[in-house]
Amino acid sequence: MIVDNGTGPARYGWGPSGQRLAAQGEWGELLGRFRVARALGDGLAGPLGHLVACGAPAAVAARLFDPAAGPGAATVGDHDAGPLWEVLATRHPWTVLAELPLPPAIRRLAAHTRALLGDGPAGGGCDEAGVPYRLRPWEDSGWEHDTRVREYLPGGGARRALQLAPPTREGLGVVRLPSPGARLTGRLATGLLAGLSDWTSAVCVRGRATDAAAQLTAGPEVTGGQLPFAALYPALVHLASARSDCGAAQGRLAVWQLLAAMEDADTADPARVDAVVGRLHCLAWTEPGDDLRHLHLALEDPATGLAWALSGTTPDPA
Repeated sequence: MIVDNGTGPARYGWGPSGQRLAAQGEWGELLGRFRVARALGDGLAGPLGHLVACGAPAAVAARLFDPAAGPGAATVGDHDAGPLWEVLATRHPWTVLAELPLPPAIRRLAAHTRALLGDGPAGGGCDEAGVPYRLRPWEDSGWEHDTRVREYLPGGGARRALQLAPPTREGLGVVRLPSPGARLTGRLATGLLAGLSDWTSAVCVRGRATDAAAQLTAGPEVTGGQLPFAALYPALVHLASARSDCGAAQGRLAVWQLLAAMEDADTADPARVDAVVGRLHCLAWTEPGDDLRHLHLALEDPATGLAWALSGTTPDPA
């Protein structure tokens, strides 16, 4: 696990004073201090919001996001160790969250967070972008519930498992790559793939997965192997939600948008996305310079003749 411990000076009640108020259940006081700090644009609003979102009763924590309660309401981007809406969504089941007066954007992300935790809205259904509120079988397989979303600590900070692609070096062998050919430009899916993070590079080619991988590797061969998309999916979700202002639900939505764009669709259709996932040929490989966090994969769609590759490594995980 990687641990991000939130700390800060004792202003607006953060530090020992804030911890004491939380221990005493003085959530109204902490909520007021959060809204003052938030209205003033003070960075300590994040730690204060974390205390409320993580420890307060659900009805009180929901008031973090209530614009009708005056200035200083939290939005989707407010965060400390992670988004405040994700902190709230990890603390309460969907049956509780569904009854809270949350803004639509917060409600949607909370529902997708609960879906990742195996607790989606009853009856399922899809959001306005076509993404289902229940995980598809390929999303759910081989991915432990407690590694999907950050584990938030009551006093500040979070823990999160590190997801890599390839997830293990077992079963990998030497894969010979062709000489790099021409790249395709202007594809929506390529831009979305590149936009998943700021430390990876993405390309698109007409050809096989090995043709795409050849664009981003240094030599004529790599240590790699074929994997089902389901084995790579957790790393993509975590890649797209690695920053502390992003949550796992946003990572899931980004991957669904990517899969829809591979068929040039503006919105996701679960059946069509299932079909894309089922036919993708996926190649994952390692690089000699891989450090703590790395991701190297290529996705080939035989139905369109296109292939994409994504590659990067960084010693400084979020």
